Amino acid sequence: MNHPWIIYLTAYLSVRVHRARTAPTRGASAVEWVIITAIIAGVALGLATLIKTLVEQKQEEITGGFNGGGDAGTEP
Repeated sequence: MNHPWIIYLTAYLSVRVHRARTAPTRGASAVEWVIITAIIAGVALGLATLIKTLVEQKQEEITGGFNGGGDAGTEP
């Protein structure tokens, strides 16, 4: 296809792609994303650990309130 608009668009896009690939900040952007993702993952892991600990404490508190029962459903 030798339509002038196709030739122009192909040339324009190839220049834009070349600029994007050779830009000096391209790698820095990827590093920033990795750091941000690591921070978010760390916070999520910390919150999950905290919630798990709180749930386990409440579970022991509730279980202790029954004095270790286990005779549920049996008649005295």
